[in-house]
Formats: sequence, structure tokens, C-alpha cells
Amino acid sequence: MTGLDAKFLYSETATTHMHTIKVVVSDVSAVEGGFSYEALTEVLRQLLVRLPPFRRRVVPVPWGLGHPVWVEDPDFELSRHLSRCRLEAPGSDRQLATAVAGFASTPLPRDRPLWELLVVEGLAGERIAAVAKIHHAVADGSAVVALLQHVLQVATVEPSPDAADDPWRPEPIPTRRQLLTLAAGQQVARWKGFPHLVRLSAAQTRASERRRRSFAPKPPLPLHHVPRTSFNVSLTSERVFAMTTLPLDELKEVRRATGTTLNDVYLAVCGGALRRYLHDRGELPDRPLLASVPMSTDPNVGRMSGNHLDNLYVSIATDIADPLRRLHQIHDGAQASKEVRKLLGHDLLAQRADIVPPQIYHSVVRFWGRSHIADHVHPPLNVVLSNVAGPADRISFGPIEVEALYSVGPILEGIGLNITAWSYSGALGVSLLACPVSVPHPWSIIDALHDALDELRTAVADRD
Repeated sequence: MTGLDAKFLYSETATTHMHTIKVVVSDVSAVEGGFSYEALTEVLRQLLVRLPPFRRRVVPVPWGLGHPVWVEDPDFELSRHLSRCRLEAPGSDRQLATAVAGFASTPLPRDRPLWELLVVEGLAGERIAAVAKIHHAVADGSAVVALLQHVLQVATVEPSPDAADDPWRPEPIPTRRQLLTLAAGQQVARWKGFPHLVRLSAAQTRASERRRRSFAPKPPLPLHHVPRTSFNVSLTSERVFAMTTLPLDELKEVRRATGTTLNDVYLAVCGGALRRYLHDRGELPDRPLLASVPMSTDPNVGRMSGNHLDNLYVSIATDIADPLRRLHQIHDGAQASKEVRKLLGHDLLAQRADIVPPQIYHSVVRFWGRSHIADHVHPPLNVVLSNVAGPADRISFGPIEVEALYSVGPILEGIGLNITAWSYSGALGVSLLACPVSVPHPWSIIDALHDALDELRTAVADRD
């Protein structure tokens, strides 16, 4: 396991769950004889043969002397990964969101592959929802998109009756000696490269800081002048979830009219919504909120596992009332942050994660959570805002048509709000994950997203 993948395991505590949530809402009204949970289970059983990331379990190295390893689970049992529930009438989207929140509130067991699937039945309009909980150590957003595309490809392939064609080969759990031998070899290789990494890190840090200082205003840094908000508190294990769909054409219309990017427009909509939410609660700070914006660093669109990502730190200009000025401020800031981050090196995060001893990282994370320090110090940043390019074409599995896709990543101690967008078939599915302590009224933010987009489009039209 790479250090970056392992970092998501080390970051997990009783109150910080490091899984991502994927929600697939489908119309099953055309299924002959009605939807069958048993039939879905059998389809999954056949598909898993061709989905290696969902068959591997984590095996830790004794005493944390090295990063864990992935092993094809010799004790895999599909039923331990599946569950179902049925909503009471009327089966609304808000009821679905409540079910997703409950599902997201429990961590994934470590004695099996790190995923679970909840099938939610009883949605209005003869719909179901498949809610996947996938640990971030397994895959980032780009890899999950590739996994979904791969599912579409293999779903139409008849399973081979020939066992020789079955690529699944369960592996025995390595012995303690094998794990320690492997860890020793990896540590020798890592520490041999440590002096070079130190020199490279110092040089790239100096270059990026010089470039950062050349901008006016300078791109923000974590921990520097970040305001405290109600999002930035210690967490409980409970989660709240809410979602909506924004019309992708309207965001693209604003992008074209303003000469910005689609991600800039998304960040501006989120900034407008969070400004309104905090203003209505009497909490709007004078300084702008700082967002962490994950970005993929791997051009390989076929990668189906692992994490290849970095983070941009972007001011979302919540201190600016005018929506067009806010958008342009975000655009300028995002462009500057990209230049600075490029000079720092997108792979530096992964290289550092390989070097940091697991015991140190995990101990710091646990202390941070148990001590509730996040309630008393200024946060490193305020919110995580992510935007992932999902499937452009409509997805169908025989008579079952996927209506909507939603995805959201984890929240962290002191950073109790994550808003993630996945594009799909002309729409932008936006999901919100938080803790009841950090965001007691998640639907207020979801409603404000629509208002912020309308406000931005009106400002563009008035300017023209």
C-alpha cells in the first residue's frame, strides 16, 4: 500500500470515518416482475470477479513498522457487505438522505474488504437507491469513476464457466515474518531516498513561496488567517447528508459568459450558499472562508484503485456580496494557487506520506480527536469542496436506468463540512456531508445552492 493510501487508514478514528459515500438512484419500473434484491445480489456476485479493489482486504504490519498490505481476501463473503432497508411512504429524497446519513455514521470493519452496499427500496416513482460506502484508502474520486465505467463494460459480459478464466485468486494471509520482511525492504528503499526528498522539498517550497509572494493578493495558506466558523468543531460519530441536482448547462452558461472555468463557477455557487447560510445564522466572518479543493494528479483515466491527488487551497470569497466579483476573485485565486502548487510539486504529498512513520501519524490524529482541540484553535481551513467529472452518458443496466449519481468524501476534525459535486448526463449531483454539531441544518445550505446559482445567472444577464 502506498503511503498516501495508508494515510487515509491512519486518519480514521471513532469520530472521523474515512470512507466516501456514493449514491446511485435508479428507475426500476421497467423491470419485468419487479425489482429483486436477490437478483441484484447475484449480479454483484458475478461482477466482483472482475473488480479487484472490492475483493482486497487490509493486513496491517505488526507494530506499525510499515504500511499495510492488500491481500485478496481468502474469507470473502458477499453477504457481509450487503444490507437493505425500505423507506416508509412517501419515499422522499429527504427520507433517502436520512438513510444515507445513518449508513455513513458507522466505520467500515477492517476484517474484510473496505466497502459496503446498502440497497434502499421504497423510493417514490418506483425507484431504488444503491448506497456504496468505500474507504478512501481503496480509491479516490477519479478511480471510482473508472470503476463505474468498468462495471458498465463487464456487466454485459457473460461469466465464463471455465474456472481457468476466473481472475480471482484468494491469497493466504501473510505471516508476521513475511510482513516484517516486506516492511523492512520498503523502509530501506524509502529512507535511502530521504536525503533527496528533503533537498527536493526545500527547493520546491522556496520556489513556490517566491511565486506565491509575487501575486497580489497572495494565494492563501492553511492556518494563515483562517476564520473560525460553526463548521470548524470537534466531531461526533454521527453524520448528516443532503443532496440536490444543479443543471449543468446553467453552470456552463455562466462559465462561457465570464471566461472562467466550470470549477470556478461551482466554487462561486458554494461560496454564495455558505455566505447566505452563515449570514442568516449571524455568523458570517469578515475574512473569506478557505476551501480545500482536491484535484487528481493522474492522467490515467483507466485507473480503478488507489489515490493520486493533491489539494488546492482557494479562498471562496464569502466576504464579497456581489456574485460576479466573487466569481472573478475565485477564478484569479484558483489560477494563482494552481501555479504555486505546481511549483511545489503535485507528487510531494505522496512522497512525504511514504516517509512519515505510521505510529507517529496515527498517534497525532487520535490525540487531536480525543482532546477536542478543534473546538479551541483556529482551523487549518474551513471546508472541503470537490468537483469530479462523472459519466457524460446516461447509464442503463438492461431495463434499469440510472437517474442520478451523488458522491461525497469524508469530513475531518475541525473541518466538519464536505460538499462534493459529480457531473452526470447533463446534471451536477451535489452532496453535502457534515456532522449534526457542525451543520445542524444541511438542507438550508442545499437550498441556498440554487439561490446562489440563480443570483449568479441574474448578475451575468444584468451585466450584458
